Amino acid sequence: MITHEQIWDALDALAAKQGLSPSALAKRAGLDPTAFNKSKRVGPEGSRRPRWPSTESLAKVLDATGASLEDFASLLQGVEKKKTIAPSDPNAVLMIGLKAASSGERFDTFGTPTGAGWQSLSGADIKPQSAFALEVEDDSLEPVYRQGDKLIVAPGEPVRQGQRVVVCTRQGELLVKTLGRRSPTQIELRPLHTHRPQRTLKSDDFIWVSRIISVTQ
Repeated sequence: MITHEQIWDALDALAAKQGLSPSALAKRAGLDPTAFNKSKRVGPEGSRRPRWPSTESLAKVLDATGASLEDFASLLQGVEKKKTIAPSDPNAVLMIGLKAASSGERFDTFGTPTGAGWQSLSGADIKPQSAFALEVEDDSLEPVYRQGDKLIVAPGEPVRQGQRVVVCTRQGELLVKTLGRRSPTQIELRPLHTHRPQRTLKSDDFIWVSRIISVTQ
């Protein structure tokens, strides 16, 4: 039996894969931007009855993202929603080394921090609150990013061509790239270094893509 939570989690995961928030996904599908807001997923106080997305809404989402019904069904089966974590200090964000983030289960399907190994980066008055930091630990991203830089990443924020992003592959590898052309079936990732090759990932090759919104030291 498909549950109410599974349906909404699958929609959220589809949005994360596209580098979109649920509201941005709704807007892309030609729906009211608030259609997929968490507050719309249950009825008003007093009833709190679960509200389900309509078949018409789902059809519009699949058309807008290029996902097939089979793709959505696989999300229903495979969405992994782990227990997320948050810093105790409201003015801090969670931080982990870039290499450490690529080894072990550090994120859920939506690109939200989970598991062990995270620290708090204090004094980082950063919005949105869901943002996290990845610390650059070597010179592999020079000259754009240097050792010690903290990349502030915002899962669920809309991602556009030409922006720098972090992409989590199906193997758990984290790629720091510039987003090139994107279609519902694949994305192009431009290297930070001009002498390195461009990569193209099919939709099945990555779990989520999130925008780097700032850098701090």
